[in-house]
Amino acid sequence: MQVISNNWKKTRNMVLTNSLQKLGSYCLLMWRSIGIPDKWKEFFKRYMGEIYKLGIDSIPLILIVSLFIGALCTLLIKLNISNPLLPRYTVGLTTREIILLEFSSSILCLILSGKIGSNIASEIGTMRVTEQIDALDIMGINSANYLIMPKIAGLVTIMPFLVIICMATSLFGGYMICVITGIIDVDTYVYGIQTLFIEWYVWFALIKSLFFAFIISSISSFYGYTVKGGSIEVGKASTDAVVMSNIMILLTDVLLTKLLMM
Repeated sequence: MQVISNNWKKTRNMVLTNSLQKLGSYCLLMWRSIGIPDKWKEFFKRYMGEIYKLGIDSIPLILIVSLFIGALCTLLIKLNISNPLLPRYTVGLTTREIILLEFSSSILCLILSGKIGSNIASEIGTMRVTEQIDALDIMGINSANYLIMPKIAGLVTIMPFLVIICMATSLFGGYMICVITGIIDVDTYVYGIQTLFIEWYVWFALIKSLFFAFIISSISSFYGYTVKGGSIEVGKASTDAVVMSNIMILLTDVLLTKLLMM
């Protein structure tokens, strides 16, 4: 038992040390990344490119996922709310609250972290293992600022617009399932969406999306920038970036909900 206890303490201390080292390396990298660009023209060129690559290219995925999630939420809520004491517009109202409070920001960013996060980590990681980042450093360029800053700025800029698209598409998905199946009257669904609307819920989702966008872009960039080895390590770094991004999104979601909604 004493041997097991000692091994457990060593493992715990090792995990804690590695976690603190990674946190310190992450903070130092972000300090290097977030600063005034050397050439504003080149920065804006890369910034616009990242907005298109990380944001605009994700719109088809957002539309498909949001459409089906909105329809699914409406179906499940209708099937599980059979109390005759509840008004018929409860389906639309509940669907709207779920979409505004959680799906359009938290769940959407969890989905996008798999696409965007792996893309960022693999791109920067490939540049690291092929020594392109070392070449930038040799030329006197702040490689962290040059590579990471446009990605963070681009994703933080475009994410609120993606959230708004997700909100509209999800509610439209619920509308379409009402038209196709007739589970409830379309007018009743629309009335439920409009009833007891709280504007702050929309702002709450947009505020969360800004934090989540920073988490996805910065953590993925960190894992890609610090990768060592070859193509296998780049793949592992992409997986680790997505996993850590998801964990931090969920943790931040709980903290922001506590701070902003209570």
